Amino acid sequence: MPSGALKCLSYASARQLFIQDLLADVEVVSYTKNTALLAGKIDGEQSSLGVVIRSVDLFIGATALEHGYSIATVNLRHFRLIPGLNVLQL
Repeated sequence: MPSGALKCLSYASARQLFIQDLLADVEVVSYTKNTALLAGKIDGEQSSLGVVIRSVDLFIGATALEHGYSIATVNLRHFRLIPGLNVLQL
């Protein structure tokens, strides 16, 4: 097997182990119909004020709000556009 293929395989294995360890320590929550409705409500309210929130940030933020979680991120600017969301700087 070429060394590049071995390097890829070892990276893939290391990544898989990282994900397994992460999932052992982190609660995974579902994106539900209620989350989607909350995201739509936030998007409509913010859009009417001329505020545009990227969809992926909106979905993450709405999920956090629905479950009463804060967001820890380096992306403060985007998440602070979501009213009521507690944003912590990493």
